[in-house]
Amino acid sequence: MRQPVLLGKPDTKRTHYLERAAREAGLHVLFLDWDRWKKHFPEGKIFLKIDPPMWDCCLLDQLPGLAKDYLQCLEELERLKACQDVMFFNHPNVIKMLLDKKECKNRLKKAGLAVTEELTEIHKPAEKKELAEAKGPAQPAVEKKQDRIKTPEQLLAIMGEKRIFQVFLKPVYGSGAAGAAALRLQPQTGKMVLYTCAGETSKDGINCLVNTKQLQRFTDSRQVLSMLEKLLRLGCIVERWYAKADYQGYSYDLRAVVQDGRMDFCLARLSKGPITNLHLNNHPLELDALGLSHIVMEKIQDLCQRSMELFPGLRSAGIDILLERGSLKPRIIEMNAQGDLIYQDIYGKNVIYRRQAEMMRAACSEE
Repeated sequence: MRQPVLLGKPDTKRTHYLERAAREAGLHVLFLDWDRWKKHFPEGKIFLKIDPPMWDCCLLDQLPGLAKDYLQCLEELERLKACQDVMFFNHPNVIKMLLDKKECKNRLKKAGLAVTEELTEIHKPAEKKELAEAKGPAQPAVEKKQDRIKTPEQLLAIMGEKRIFQVFLKPVYGSGAAGAAALRLQPQTGKMVLYTCAGETSKDGINCLVNTKQLQRFTDSRQVLSMLEKLLRLGCIVERWYAKADYQGYSYDLRAVVQDGRMDFCLARLSKGPITNLHLNNHPLELDALGLSHIVMEKIQDLCQRSMELFPGLRSAGIDILLERGSLKPRIIEMNAQGDLIYQDIYGKNVIYRRQAEMMRAACSEE
């Protein structure tokens, strides 16, 4: 029989509630701390669940470096199979795939799944070019094919060319709305509004961005352009800002946790603003309260199932889903191979981690 092992951080809700579910299932899970995992990695046949590391830093400029370190750790864990009999709850390689928002979206889109589309991937018939008059340097000519938007001038030019005046920006590697932003542009006047949790601060005499964990609204064009320049420097994907379905005056999207092909939990995240993460004082709502039709629910479940099938080695994922206002067509916003912590679940029936304990016990008993 394999030894189930959890690689994570002590005294966290992830660790506490998975261990509680395991005890209730009669399963002893060995805990391995991220700070000492290489020195104390257990020998023998193991079944490993990898939880994300915790970062104390709030400087967004350090996000790419932290992500790089984590990716290297995942590569080291992946190489363990060459010298030890290790099975994974979610394979390190698939965790890496989902961490990269751009590559994850590309795989989903190539398979024909509905996603929130990147601005550089939207192929709309050319119309009369109407560039916004943002106060700043002249805007360069727009390239027909462009993999990444690097400057505010490029962003505004592409928005004008495609006549898309509301977009989301998100660092390719990032979570918890760190570095995420929503930009609205008035094309006739050039006025801009930027919503983001990022804020500017000074460190060693240099202006940089921090994650304030509070949604802020910026309207001064110079400040908006300054923020955009710093955000794009992090390496962002830029997506169309879709009008979301609404409920009692709130717009919402969905967070579904899908495990072994089954949706084990799903809730709506209601917000008066464009960013719905619950830690920003937004409101969770049970899925049943939305009154979605059977047809819409079937479409959501089918989209989730098909997306999971595209990533072999993925047993569990948190999937963020947008329902378009009016049609309620579901689109995948993003997937997270470590998106299983839902407070409304752990403080309730702890369904997600109880199911994981069952999955771990079954996997460890197979041999």
